[in-house]
Amino acid sequence: MTIRVLIVDDSRFICNRIREILQQESDFKVVGIAANGKQALQMAVQLEPDVITMDIEMPIMDGISAVKEIMAECPTAILMFSATTYAGAQATLDALSAGAIDFLPKQLNEIDGDREMAKRLLRRRVRLVALQSKRIKLKSTADVSTAHVAARLPKKIPPIHLADKKIELLVIVASTGGPVAIQKVLSQLPGNGSFPILIVQHMPHNFTESFAQRLNQLCHVTVKEAADGDILKPGEVLLAPGGKQMRLEAMTGKKAVRITEKQAGEIYSPCADITLASIADKFSGNVLTVVLTGMGADGKEGAVALKKKGFSIWAQDEASSTIYGMPKAIADANLADKIYSLDAIANEFKKLR
Repeated sequence: MTIRVLIVDDSRFICNRIREILQQESDFKVVGIAANGKQALQMAVQLEPDVITMDIEMPIMDGISAVKEIMAECPTAILMFSATTYAGAQATLDALSAGAIDFLPKQLNEIDGDREMAKRLLRRRVRLVALQSKRIKLKSTADVSTAHVAARLPKKIPPIHLADKKIELLVIVASTGGPVAIQKVLSQLPGNGSFPILIVQHMPHNFTESFAQRLNQLCHVTVKEAADGDILKPGEVLLAPGGKQMRLEAMTGKKAVRITEKQAGEIYSPCADITLASIADKFSGNVLTVVLTGMGADGKEGAVALKKKGFSIWAQDEASSTIYGMPKAIADANLADKIYSLDAIANEFKKLR
């Protein structure tokens, strides 16, 4: 299968470099290059690419505006290229909220110090985004064709039956598609919750602070990027910092997080498996873990340890996942107590106290 790519960037050098990297392998075909968002919209309509790689800062029409226009006019799978500055992180989160699927740092040396590894990672991420292309187009068609029917029907959300025991810790883990999914479910939690919340989202080190600030503004609960030694508090969310690992530890009779540097051989940082395994080891109360959209199988091994303690695990369903990888691994291993849509999970979060 040939993956047809439209590259959008006001730097001709960057465009040529991306094209060169992609076309080093035969399954990629660059069908066009656009210098701004306005051109990108026109070419997306004309060329119908499988994937668009999109810069953020461009003249005439910026990348965020272009994502919004493209998703409204001709929904397409979009991979953002972002600066790793604070402003770049904020803009990337805006682009994901507007409909982009995933993002990468614009400078390849910020992806990985090994240049060849960085090139392979770029091609891999474009392939993963391409897998969503047909689904996005089909979903768009289905939305239009059933809109008049859906408008007349009440939304049916399957009931979720919580464990009889009171929840004492909520854990949410995610990867690709996670920022939007987490925002959706976390914003439904009431502000007077009686339990702490931990979040592990695969994200670079300079993005998690911006993500925590955004969630804190949009949610009723308090959200912060976790720091070493932070004590778990009811109604407070600790987001694992990007590029590091977060473990649960017992400190002076209280539960706290230990933040450590990524070690050699660790694929993900933060890593859901590491966090979940530490929870299974250190936490004796009732834990609910929710595994949301994301590529790979991070969280599966940690979930095994949680199940041995009798803790509850929910997994997001395939239909509502951006990438059905992490929740699929949970479901396939029969580790999920329940499998629900994102809407259903968000609806149930409204009731948690």
